Amino acid sequence: MTSATNTRDVEAPTPAEDEKFLRIGQAMMRMRLLTGRRMIGRLAIQNVAPGLELSHLDVLDVVRRAEGTGEVTVGTIAELLRIDPSRASRIAADMVARGVLRRKASQADARRIVVVLTALGQRLLSEIQVQKYAVIGSIFADWSPEDIESFSFLFDRYVSGYERVFQANMKETTD
Repeated sequence: MTSATNTRDVEAPTPAEDEKFLRIGQAMMRMRLLTGRRMIGRLAIQNVAPGLELSHLDVLDVVRRAEGTGEVTVGTIAELLRIDPSRASRIAADMVARGVLRRKASQADARRIVVVLTALGQRLLSEIQVQKYAVIGSIFADWSPEDIESFSFLFDRYVSGYERVFQANMKETTD
């Protein structure tokens, strides 16, 4: 294998690598199906907030993350979730009606409306995080602490490499 990130520069795998890459590719496909069906999010909703939808979880997470970098508008939600602003507006309005988000005037520009998590929204996020950790914990229940630690570093390294290759190839197509 070459160390190049351009997928066109990669040499054909050896038979031993081919078997390993096949196993990784098959595991990735199974993982994609599980994440595509959003199993952890569905379990969290089922156990914490049966009235919410997956899109509500997405908005909660986006608002939580974006609040750390500044004020969150419906436009911010739409941009980060890559959805139409009118859809983001409808979801935000529903969450305001449920008491999970609250609208308020921007401190930077009073003409602009921002959304913030309410105490209920923060509690839901905390409870959902506990549910997600419980699922992840049950996955690793029969793993040794050393295996979990190794996997955590290797998985992060894998995902970082995936991002690097993807970004390099996307940059190539836009140049």
